[in-house]
Amino acid sequence: MASFSKAFISLLFLLLLVLCFADARLEFESHMGGSGRSLLGTIDCSAECTRRCSLASRKKICLRACGTCCNRCGCVPPGTYGNKEVCPCYARMTTHGGALKCP
Repeated sequence: MASFSKAFISLLFLLLLVLCFADARLEFESHMGGSGRSLLGTIDCSAECTRRCSLASRKKICLRACGTCCNRCGCVPPGTYGNKEVCPCYARMTTHGGALKCP
């Protein structure tokens, strides 16, 4: 009888552990939204895009595109050019014509 109790308690513990991991995974996926968004919270898109577009020759266009990308993705790559691998959502976004949208 004692071995049955130990096995039953072990089974309950294992079931609880599986449920906790499943719940954590669902919460993680709901925060990610399927778009590569960060769990670190929101960022100041205005400040990040001002930094990103600081060397752009057409600042207004750069800031508008960057702002759209930042609001949708929740991230802006470091530096003023390149480094898009840091923010995959930012790197994949395209215009209706198929050109890369984010500066």
